[in-house]
Amino acid sequence: MASKRSVPFPQPARPLTQRIAPFPDLLLEEQRSEDIHRNAERVCRTAEHVSAATLVQPLFVPMTAKEMCALGWDELDVLLINGDAYVDHPSFGVVLLARWLIHHGFRTGIVAQPRWNTTEDLLTMGRPRLFAGVSAGALDSMLAHYTAFRKKRHDDAYTPGGKAGARPNRACLVYTNLAKQAFPDLPIVLGGIEASLRRVSHYDFWTDALRHPILMDAKADLLIWGMGERAIVACAQRLERGEDVRGIPGTAYDQGLPASPPAVLAAQPYVTLPSHEAILQDATALLHLTQELEQQVHRRDAWAFQPVGKRAVVLARPAAPLCTEEMDTLYGLPFTRKAHPRYTHPIPAEEMLRASITSHRGCGGGCSFCSLALHQGRRISSRSAQSILAEARRLGLQRMQQGKGPIAISDVGGPTANMWQGHCALEQRTATSADDTAVTAKSACHRSSCCFPSICKSFITPQNKHVALLRDMASLQEVKQVRVASGVRADLALRDTMALAAYTGEFTGGQLKVAPEHCAPAVLQLMRKPPLEVFESFLEAFTRQSRRSGREQYVVPYLMSAFPGCTDEDMYTLAHWLRQRHWNPRQTQCFIPTPGTIATAMFYCERDEAGNPIYVARTDAQRLRQHHILMQTEATPATPQKRRRGHAGEGKNHAR
Repeated sequence: MASKRSVPFPQPARPLTQRIAPFPDLLLEEQRSEDIHRNAERVCRTAEHVSAATLVQPLFVPMTAKEMCALGWDELDVLLINGDAYVDHPSFGVVLLARWLIHHGFRTGIVAQPRWNTTEDLLTMGRPRLFAGVSAGALDSMLAHYTAFRKKRHDDAYTPGGKAGARPNRACLVYTNLAKQAFPDLPIVLGGIEASLRRVSHYDFWTDALRHPILMDAKADLLIWGMGERAIVACAQRLERGEDVRGIPGTAYDQGLPASPPAVLAAQPYVTLPSHEAILQDATALLHLTQELEQQVHRRDAWAFQPVGKRAVVLARPAAPLCTEEMDTLYGLPFTRKAHPRYTHPIPAEEMLRASITSHRGCGGGCSFCSLALHQGRRISSRSAQSILAEARRLGLQRMQQGKGPIAISDVGGPTANMWQGHCALEQRTATSADDTAVTAKSACHRSSCCFPSICKSFITPQNKHVALLRDMASLQEVKQVRVASGVRADLALRDTMALAAYTGEFTGGQLKVAPEHCAPAVLQLMRKPPLEVFESFLEAFTRQSRRSGREQYVVPYLMSAFPGCTDEDMYTLAHWLRQRHWNPRQTQCFIPTPGTIATAMFYCERDEAGNPIYVARTDAQRLRQHHILMQTEATPATPQKRRRGHAGEGKNHAR
């Protein structure tokens, strides 16, 4: 490995507080004229064209000084520190952002899974010129390390050899501390799922305690929440110009003293969240906070403000979702889909994701236990059919050039496969400037879910187009077969019988993932899931279509135990329902209260969304008892020795 002195280092940057402009000046950018807004897309496209021409995308984003020098770079603009191993695949968020920054002209390097007892790994490419970004990886580090019963995990799909232990607990805190030691006075920016869901006061299941917003524990300068493409580029651009990074849409910052709304909010719609101290005094306040935060994300135009002692955390309005053209550009970047050549052991996630294609992001489901509402959001950002087909053809060609024949595409989807090109008929397209600072119109929707308590008539999901896309892909000479492994939403599939027939008869590889989660009406209501009758109607249609196509196929149901409001009696009801259908789920998911979700807030305060008291299985003993009630289903005499056509096979763990 080349010495860290093999490249010239820039002089230490001035402290962030010396480089930023006065905060109220941000209002000038927020109030640009309508004429500038109309020209925003043209300006953005021109800027992207110029920046893309200045930097060539490398085969791999550099991880060493030697790789950086080989690209002709004498220094980095941005260093990204990641809790995952480096696999050059668009499903890895830090890798996606690194290539996006390079596309916009910023020399970016990655330090993956650095040792946390020394700063040496962070210094290998020298001090970055603008900022260092920190992410725990694809999973919250505590979730990656511990089971639902707080037992230590022994495997990690995002680490060479699949072995756990390559990242620390609370990785965002540890990596930020390392970065501050390595690069004094350099701006440190948090991001990723761990930081995003901990951006305000949150319940921590692993210590059974309420924790401060992560910015206040990590002492970072900025936090990017949600999908960070717009925010991270805006951050780099503002630091390049010597401007204040506070107020970028999709970011949060620690205001410090005083704990009152800053001047910038005087001209902005904003939501005052319950203070940290109020939640400590009344646990129900966490539920109110989570509901308010969920609405702040969805309404699009509002900032948020939470007092924490004598300080406060300020959340700028949400960043606008990427449009189709931007999604196509992003996913069209030259990802190798391989692990960095430095690794000598295979990385399990690389193999799992190698032949998968992301068609969209976001989910309109709004399930109360799911973090997507606060991270990806309910709005769907979809790639074009042309972009997706081009990626499939490219993957097939790469395989054929290796003499292996056409490729089998393992999945074409996103959080829910049949939401590709989903959109709300009430939404109006709003232009944004190159720095994403245009004023965004407030959403006309006040629902917490596009699908609960019933599917909104304004939620448009053109599943016939999705099926046409899958058929076009399957017809490519570079493609052997196409499967949908990311799962479909049953209530949406029932709205289009022809699409359901296609999913069942053409694109199911023996098993189709569906998430009923439970069968007890009260529990489904708390989960924001459709009633059991919807799932049973889907099963009947699936079985009928499977028989028509002459295929032996099974539904893989995602089921959950110990959900807030779920009693032992509810679990016996679910177990009885499974026995009636001769189903034998060998693995189920015990609810894990991950930070930021409505369900976690209900777990913490032991009340439903309306404030009514509910039973919560809080102790490990109570949670294990519910889990075992369901798992005992496999020991019942009613379980057949041979699985039946059209019936469910084995239940599988589902990451939430």
